[in-house]
Amino acid sequence: MSAFEKITEQESNYHGLDKMSVNEILVNINQEDQEVPRAVARAIPQIEKLVSTIADKMLAGGRLFYMGAGTSGRLGILDASEIPPTYGMPYGLVIGLIAGGEEAIQKAVENAEDSFEQGWKDLKKHFVNSKDVVIGIAASGTTPYVIGALKACREHGISTGSIACNPHSPMSEHADIAVEVVVGPEFVTGSTRMKSGTAQKLVLNMISTAVMIQIGRVDDNKMVNMQLSNEKLVDRGTRMVMEELSITDYDKARALLLQSGSVKKAVDAFRS
Repeated sequence: MSAFEKITEQESNYHGLDKMSVNEILVNINQEDQEVPRAVARAIPQIEKLVSTIADKMLAGGRLFYMGAGTSGRLGILDASEIPPTYGMPYGLVIGLIAGGEEAIQKAVENAEDSFEQGWKDLKKHFVNSKDVVIGIAASGTTPYVIGALKACREHGISTGSIACNPHSPMSEHADIAVEVVVGPEFVTGSTRMKSGTAQKLVLNMISTAVMIQIGRVDDNKMVNMQLSNEKLVDRGTRMVMEELSITDYDKARALLLQSGSVKKAVDAFRS
């Protein structure tokens, strides 16, 4: 195995950022961003293994935990928070934990990520067990909060994964399935909210979406179990019902949707 190299902290490929025009800054950022999907594509074999593991665990009654600090933690919380409204799953099935707790979602909490013990303590508050999967997220792959949690999970027979942007990181060593998306140095040296954060967001999108499809929360290409939490979603759901059942009367389809509570239930009720 190659020695660990923190590529995320390497000097930017660009110099004189403060001398660039706005157009030059934007063009160069966009140029760098184009490497991100290519790097994600190289990690698909590991992402696939992780998705399969999570889907199997969920179908057996397990949950998914995301853990991170700073930007990585916020991205995990963002992905977790989208699962109930998008797929109609219960809150608590996908859980995002961030070093420093809720306060750290909006502002930095000093030294929150430096404890090797706190991550496991936070997991235990949710009664994490062997049915669950815990994914550590850290661009550097060196965050103590995450590494300590993954290490403890392994000791307790809990499946683990990781998402890092450096190859052969310490975090990866403590994950059963390590996803490493190496996007190279950041445009602003060390600013891992940029390419690294984008890569993490893409991977999280892939994981949660693929898992929800695998466990039956998508019909064809539609979110048939989404929560009807606003008029936009009610309208979208109504049009899904109209299409699925070949109904031309919008008001009839809308009434059926609202009575049933979801597109899937409306379609099943109409056909039963």
